[in-house]
Amino acid sequence: MLGIGRNSKRDPSLPLRLRLGLELDSFFPRFEVSCVVESYRGEASAFLSKYGITEGDQLLLALKNGKELRGTLMPSYSNDESILVIKLENGYNVGISYKYVESVKVIERRGKGVGERTTVLATGGEVKIISTGGTIVSKIEYETGAVRPALSTEEILQFVPEAKEFGTVSAEILFSILSEEMKPTYWEKIAEAVKKAFDEGVRGVVVAHGTDTMAYTAAALSFSLRTLQGPVVLVGSQRSSDRPSSDSAINLLSSILLAKQGEFGEVVVNMHGETSDTYTLAHRGVKVRKMHTSRRDAFQSINSRPLARVWWRERKLEMIEDEVRQRGASTVLETGFDDRVFLLKYWPGLRPEVVEQIVSSGVRGIIIEGTGLGHTSKEFAPYLRKAVKEGVFVGMTSQCLFGAVNMNVYTTGRTLMEAGVTPLLDMLPEVALVKLMWVLKRASDLEEVRKLMINNLVGEINVRHTVEMYPRWDSGR
Repeated sequence: MLGIGRNSKRDPSLPLRLRLGLELDSFFPRFEVSCVVESYRGEASAFLSKYGITEGDQLLLALKNGKELRGTLMPSYSNDESILVIKLENGYNVGISYKYVESVKVIERRGKGVGERTTVLATGGEVKIISTGGTIVSKIEYETGAVRPALSTEEILQFVPEAKEFGTVSAEILFSILSEEMKPTYWEKIAEAVKKAFDEGVRGVVVAHGTDTMAYTAAALSFSLRTLQGPVVLVGSQRSSDRPSSDSAINLLSSILLAKQGEFGEVVVNMHGETSDTYTLAHRGVKVRKMHTSRRDAFQSINSRPLARVWWRERKLEMIEDEVRQRGASTVLETGFDDRVFLLKYWPGLRPEVVEQIVSSGVRGIIIEGTGLGHTSKEFAPYLRKAVKEGVFVGMTSQCLFGAVNMNVYTTGRTLMEAGVTPLLDMLPEVALVKLMWVLKRASDLEEVRKLMINNLVGEINVRHTVEMYPRWDSGR
């Protein structure tokens, strides 16, 4: 259950995640309110009213099987009207039918009336949330235990009632998919939705996205949105909203703050900056990678420093980088991707004949993740030379991630360059792949593809590396 509501009438000592839905005030009335949120309905509402229980109250439930549950009554998003949602003292949420409850004792009253109608804003606003799915906008269905993406704009806006402190927020559901289902055609639709939002007058856009392929989408939007009127902030969550360690609430709230206050026109990824809940970091969309499967601070800037730090408690934005793309007078869209590309990771013993098989499939470009400074075995040179002669672009990146490709140092690198392989400096492999898709849609010949690929378009190439760009175990990161 994700939420970050706060009100002066409510106990300020409540942890952020325990304050979900304890009070949802109306968003700014100057906008038309087009949706209504009710929590408990039907049988559960009648049961709670019988005991005078309100959302946010601390309860002790005696169950018919002799066991007890102690926790805080949370809002219900279940389709089953008999389900009560309780946040246990260990921080986890459980759903249980009131029919299994023998008696209820109110330990402490902290909430508001059950069943009160609360309005949220679904249209208009200074910041637009565009949801594509993912953990960050997912809800627990307590009757099944499944996690599902939010399916309505009001469900999205329930996540961030505190956002009204920054201005007005609107929401739109573009997709409800897992990030592994993302495709280049979806990148185009997201970019179009972002442009539409800016054309309608928003100051910034937040894109809710699954974390696994977020870096690919960030790169795609960076190349597609050539000029931006404000920040485009991709945000996700590593841990589902029912978990006590969920990062959903803080990531989303700080992203809205960043979209509102950021004085730049770039695509960024904004996620936890360290393991606790102190701040988030905004990483440039073409210089970021997910570096851990489950840590909340999984995202890091590679060969670059983060653009900004968001201190969400202080409602403060701290710029780290001075060189950023400025807000433009209009948002210029240049979308379109050619997906006839291949990302080839070299490994010892990989047969060079694989290049022939890749080319025969009809690809127009290959990005190689080479070793070290940009190498494969020398056996690949004739196969790559043939591919280039057939009009296939071949670019070299490094599996090392940190540092830049330099194919002039060793004989193997020089041999590969003579075969037509283009070194791509410090571009991340996935960024180079997305950029190649974008370039192939615009370039008419191989030489033009080469020029565009080595041209620094949106900050994807950084020729100056400093010590703090490489994280060490003792660096405090």
